[in-house]
Amino acid sequence: MTATGPLEGIRVLELGTLIAGPFAGRLLGDMGADVIKVEPPGAPDPLRTWGQAEVDGYHVFWTVHARNKRGITLDLRRPRGQELFLDLVEKSDIVVENFRPGTLEKWNLGYEALRERNPGIILVRVSGYGQNGPDSHKAGYASMAEAASGLRYLNGFPGGPPPRLAVSLGDSLAGMFAAQGALAALYRRSVTGQGQVVDVALTEACLAVQDSTIPDYDVGGVVRGPSGTRLEGIAPSNIYRSADGHWVVIAANQDTVFARLCQAIGRPELVTDERFATHRARGRHQDELDTIIGDWAGDRTPAEIIEILDAAGVIVGPINTVADVVKDRQLRARGMLVEHYDERIGRPVLGPGIVPVLSESPGSVRNAGPARPGQHNDDVYIGLLGMTAEELAQLRAQEVL
Repeated sequence: MTATGPLEGIRVLELGTLIAGPFAGRLLGDMGADVIKVEPPGAPDPLRTWGQAEVDGYHVFWTVHARNKRGITLDLRRPRGQELFLDLVEKSDIVVENFRPGTLEKWNLGYEALRERNPGIILVRVSGYGQNGPDSHKAGYASMAEAASGLRYLNGFPGGPPPRLAVSLGDSLAGMFAAQGALAALYRRSVTGQGQVVDVALTEACLAVQDSTIPDYDVGGVVRGPSGTRLEGIAPSNIYRSADGHWVVIAANQDTVFARLCQAIGRPELVTDERFATHRARGRHQDELDTIIGDWAGDRTPAEIIEILDAAGVIVGPINTVADVVKDRQLRARGMLVEHYDERIGRPVLGPGIVPVLSESPGSVRNAGPARPGQHNDDVYIGLLGMTAEELAQLRAQEVL
């Protein structure tokens, strides 16, 4: 496998399952790192069976977070498996895990053991509540993290139950912060020569993206709640129904953009109307403003709304389904919809592109991930650790691999 990208030459051992850990590994792999995914023999990552679309029993969700990885099997509960893992640590830069805190220590593979074999190793640990504190022993899922952090409370409509987003947002946020932490630790290692632990909690990742909720409460006692399709006090910035029943986002809360919107909808007098003349005034009267804009949008198709407001320099866009997204000309032009061949189903699978885009050393999608657990055992154990085929056969017989 030829690695391309800014992290070429960096090796990652990924022990995580499901989403948060594998997402962090995927982000590092997308940027060129050699990511070796470790799965227990006979107990593959459950992500292999997740997702709504499948072909002949193979779920294509797997390709999203398994891409750009090699796959090996190894039983970390066995002493011989632990020895082999430490051999791999000697030849690696980063270990990513998202077990419950204490699990690696139970297997004699805590950070001190890893550092003894490789002082430069970076251990990225993702868990529900973090590695310390009164709740650190608890298991954590994205749904829990979104709820406990207050993020879920902000979602939905006033007076209604707080719904979840139809993706595992908490896991994805934690995976992103885990990759960010790994990169920061790599830089620090280049200065000191020493590795360190990157400790990411799902709850804290969800907390970090909540704008000003904490200082607003601390200073003003404000408990921000759900606001439906808009943000309270930010207007106009909402969704509006078109003549054919579709929804369009229109955002013009900045003074200059609001002036352009008023001209475009034939209501220039609104610019000097005391109800709408300033940002704060528009926030106080956003119901009235939403009615005015909604009436205008309701007489036009989405294409007409977008054409008129685009020409006027107003922020506008459709609310796309995934069927619309995969045809989006901007995403296509930016390379944000990429194919990778999935040998399990014998065809290319479309997936998300690589974010961010680097001008001189862009990342790449090189494969769809290990089609079967242990697919790259020979590559890693023989090619990297120098073991013999006979030794591998013996380890398989002992169920270490």
